[in-house]
Amino acid sequence: MRVIGTAGHVDHGKSTLVRALSGINPDRLKEEQAREMTIELGFAWMNLPNGEPVGIVDVPGHRDFIENMLSGIGGIDAALFVVAADEGVMPQTREHLAILDILQIPAGIIVLTKIDLVDDPEWLDLVEAEVRKTALGTVLADAPLVRVSARSGQGLEELRQKLGAVLEQRPPRPNLGRPRLPIDRVFTISGFGTVVTGTLTDGALKLGEEIEILPQGLRGRVRGLQGHKKKEESAQPGSRTAVNISGIDVDQVTRGNVLISPGKFTPSGRLDAWFRLLPEATTSLKHDTEVKLFVLASEVVARVRLLGKEELKPGEEGWLQLETRDPVVAVRGDRYILRRPSPGETLGGGLIVDPHPAGRHKRFDDSILQRLESLRQGSPAEILLQASQAMGISSLKAILAKARLSPEDANPALQELINGSLLLQLEPGSLEATSEALVVAAARWETETARALQEVEQYHKALPFRKGMPREELKSRLKYFPARLFNTAVRQWVSEGKLAETGAYMLLPGFKPRFNPQQQGQVDRLLNRFAQAPYSTPSVKDAVADIGEEMYNALLDQGLLEQVSPEVVFRQQDYQEMIRAVREMITNKGAITVVEFRDRFNTSRKYALALLEKLDAVGITLREGDFRKLKG
Repeated sequence: MRVIGTAGHVDHGKSTLVRALSGINPDRLKEEQAREMTIELGFAWMNLPNGEPVGIVDVPGHRDFIENMLSGIGGIDAALFVVAADEGVMPQTREHLAILDILQIPAGIIVLTKIDLVDDPEWLDLVEAEVRKTALGTVLADAPLVRVSARSGQGLEELRQKLGAVLEQRPPRPNLGRPRLPIDRVFTISGFGTVVTGTLTDGALKLGEEIEILPQGLRGRVRGLQGHKKKEESAQPGSRTAVNISGIDVDQVTRGNVLISPGKFTPSGRLDAWFRLLPEATTSLKHDTEVKLFVLASEVVARVRLLGKEELKPGEEGWLQLETRDPVVAVRGDRYILRRPSPGETLGGGLIVDPHPAGRHKRFDDSILQRLESLRQGSPAEILLQASQAMGISSLKAILAKARLSPEDANPALQELINGSLLLQLEPGSLEATSEALVVAAARWETETARALQEVEQYHKALPFRKGMPREELKSRLKYFPARLFNTAVRQWVSEGKLAETGAYMLLPGFKPRFNPQQQGQVDRLLNRFAQAPYSTPSVKDAVADIGEEMYNALLDQGLLEQVSPEVVFRQQDYQEMIRAVREMITNKGAITVVEFRDRFNTSRKYALALLEKLDAVGITLREGDFRKLKG
């Protein structure tokens, strides 16, 4: 699931465009509809031409509500950057573009709206040129541009096609095994209780699992999940998600709080961050300035500690230590915005590189600045986890080689990931740089486990009468698993109780093979034919013709039939009776011939020879010329 967001000046047609694309009015408040102006975040959804559903976050454009806009724009995959053709670039056009650039929104489309209000084609060309010039040097410099009239429908299909093409180029959000839902709406539904919404990142959520609300530390459970008003069993990273929570009252949660899996994140009151002051900023940024900090959906007051400089001038970059009035939940790599509280102005933003610094830094310490610059490139633990995510189940030695980490950096990073359950060890062995022990990122393991279980479940549904899925078939469907990795994975799945193993078959725990009534009737009729001539049975070919190859194999799997040669098959009880009789005959006479066996069971040589050759093969009898003796 992908999420797109609107951006642009007030009254440039963002909400009208969303309604034209989705059929949903994102302005849900009466005041918004009366004023024809988005005040709070609006939400909608649509299907792309390829059928993929996408969520839409519609943000306010008015300068008075720019901070509401910031609470919804951070988690999107692509932006619809809206400029009205009759007005062109306006103040909030530039401010919204600056915000998109600071947040490094990965993709976008420039949408020239209201073209039905412009009769002069040359004017449209001038506006388009102005927009292109404004976007130079930003994340939207090379974005496609589409001219649209939301009221007449002109250009909407082209916009859908280009949006689909843009999103197809974006990789799915990674599952890091640590779900985080920045909350942008909180409400209650009669009979259900507290509901929160947001764009899920970093991991999946499942029905019934325990959750925590930070920074308060409140514990609850997922009572229900919805995406686009459809109930779901799980929610995946990158999706717009509504979570019905049990155990937490609606007045205990506010916008900006974060829903997580317990123990995966810790709130912080101090952040180390790289910062860029916008060239358009009206003043320099000085040490000890009070600002508003926006991270994902949260908004807190913070004080700036400038590191290495006394001030930053417009357009300059530098390092900050932000001390927040209230705790925030952030991770390394989160992007943020700073605004001046009064008069309101977007100052700039950047990248959080350490959400939990040990303490206040000395402001002019070169070693601190060098460490921060190193962290900006990525922490050892994150580099190691990314390498493991990319490689799947692999030896620690191979993962460390891909990560290109020294043992001095790798060993503490490895211990951090193991202790945090982000990296799993699948077989015993020392965890050193040269170790061949197999490990896997917890999120990748969860994905591969779900994939294997789905394959077995689909096999059960397609062939419910089979004993289970042949182990080798499961291996072939999980195509990139070499033998050692597959065997290790199977052992782990069985030990975790996710799968069961019976001989050469894999099955879901509790699965029992079964025939439907029609199939059971066919089986009963075939077995009745065997009962009528237990030692001169229908041939394998006849049996397969009667019930089909899959059901015939199921009877072999379930032990109801025993095939002794390519042509001859018996009921299991008759096969066991013949084995008992052969043992008895040889014990009494010392040896038997094919003819003696044939006469004992009043059958033909074909059946007698097939049975005795089978007993030779399984080690019950030993042939000496024309005679069979018991082996051993």
